[in-house]
Amino acid sequence: MTPFDAERFERSLDGAVAQLDRAVEYGLAIAGTIDRIYFIAPGAPNRIMQGLRYWLETYSSKLEVRCYYPAEFIAMNPPRLDDRTLVVLASKSGKTMESVAVAQFLQSKPCQRVVVTQSADRPIAQFVDIQFLIGETPEPFYGVFMILQALVGGILAGRDDWPLMSQLLASLKALPRVLAQAVVSNDARGASVAADYQNDRILYLLGSGPMFTLTYYVGVCILQESQWMHCLPIEAAELFHGPFEAIDEKLPVVLMLGEDASRPLMERALAFCQRYTERTIVYDSKTIAMPGIDPAVRPILAPYVLGIAVERIAAHLAELHDQPLTTTRYMGKVAY
Repeated sequence: MTPFDAERFERSLDGAVAQLDRAVEYGLAIAGTIDRIYFIAPGAPNRIMQGLRYWLETYSSKLEVRCYYPAEFIAMNPPRLDDRTLVVLASKSGKTMESVAVAQFLQSKPCQRVVVTQSADRPIAQFVDIQFLIGETPEPFYGVFMILQALVGGILAGRDDWPLMSQLLASLKALPRVLAQAVVSNDARGASVAADYQNDRILYLLGSGPMFTLTYYVGVCILQESQWMHCLPIEAAELFHGPFEAIDEKLPVVLMLGEDASRPLMERALAFCQRYTERTIVYDSKTIAMPGIDPAVRPILAPYVLGIAVERIAAHLAELHDQPLTTTRYMGKVAY
């Protein structure tokens, strides 16, 4: 495994940092012209959007917010797609077939459109005029989040007089270094956990509220996709409505605790898991230092800082399995 280069990681997000002020300004400019936001993306960007919906629904009394997968959206063709609807698209590669198709589909619609991707030459960018380009980066997931969160912050400030915009912007600019430090400080733990669980093929990951974004990202978009493990991300609010019946003393469970209003749901889940399985792996964002992140917006950024710490488990599992995180069996290889 290539050693983690903290400086290189920070530089890889320079493109996203350079777009933050513009994203905020755009959000402020359009805030009064929209009544609803439709987020559309597959995979990891879709989960970022689900987290953004949580914060919009927490802070805004005025905006309607919905999330869709591209193929689902085209099939539904929602009738409220008018000129006061902002459609937000995001694609890490800019080439995903369904994402490009929905961007093309939206050209005939009266809605406002914006896209986040890596560069202007990507296929998806050819169909959307307002673009936020994070540049060529091996860390597009975090770059996409930073831009979308800045955009949402601007909309909240412009439409709901949200008072934390300046704190959010400063904290987003500090985030790349905080993420890098979280990797460095959690690498040894990730190696230890991976060594203990390298032969497991089933893994539960629990999170609540916006933290569910990262349980899904780590479980499905990394471990399931590249290590072919059977990972089940579970919302803590749903744990006691079926999934907890499958927990026994042999089942490994990763619990990811954040700092937002949903934390008590995770604390309840933690108490249950610690009672019925000894194979609990607990990551708590409150234990991670986040210099430069304003305390008022820590709950918003904590899932990503904690998530990248948990990612170290995946990095070390890939080494132990001799199966790099870029491994796929079907994606990009067969017709589907």
